Amino acid sequence: MAREIPDLIATERSGTGKGAARQARRDGMVPGVVYGGGADPLPINLDFNKLLTRLRAGRFMSTLFNLKVEGHDDVRVICRGVQRHVVKDLPTHVDLMRLKRTSRVNLFVHVDFINDKASPGIKKGGVLTVVRAEVELNVLAGDIPESIVVDLTGRDIGDVIHISDVTLPEGVKPTIERDFVIANISAPSGLRSSDNEEEGEE
Repeated sequence: MAREIPDLIATERSGTGKGAARQARRDGMVPGVVYGGGADPLPINLDFNKLLTRLRAGRFMSTLFNLKVEGHDDVRVICRGVQRHVVKDLPTHVDLMRLKRTSRVNLFVHVDFINDKASPGIKKGGVLTVVRAEVELNVLAGDIPESIVVDLTGRDIGDVIHISDVTLPEGVKPTIERDFVIANISAPSGLRSSDNEEEGEE
């Protein structure tokens, strides 16, 4: 199932250069440019407050957006740079790159855990400790998975779940080459405490 791509709404900026950019900032906008994809660069303005909210939410540089500019076709873009004020650290300019559906891009994708009731470890009171709630994956811009799924069936206390244990959708691969940990099932705290006491007595 394809992931829903968030909209990024902008307006076309009339005029280029420092004067037009300064005017945009005075109007509560952040100037930017959209480039690539075999089309001419398009100067745009983004609402300052909405952009700041998205930046503070995190992952802005690794989120694929559906850019909507009145008078232009919607296009998929990813941010390739945010310039900030040297003192205030607020955004002053944004570079967006157009992507074709066949372009590959690195994005963070949510991890879903299923079948916890079929896990012997959790039935015994074990605790699922999630190390990575999101995983950075290399995906096609036109086929982004909604999430990746970890099946907990048969998982017992002490089991560690690595990325290699997960069946990824076709054409999707992790950006990190090592076999990193996604989650583990640890013993309940009461059991750990009694184990520690026994070790202390020994």
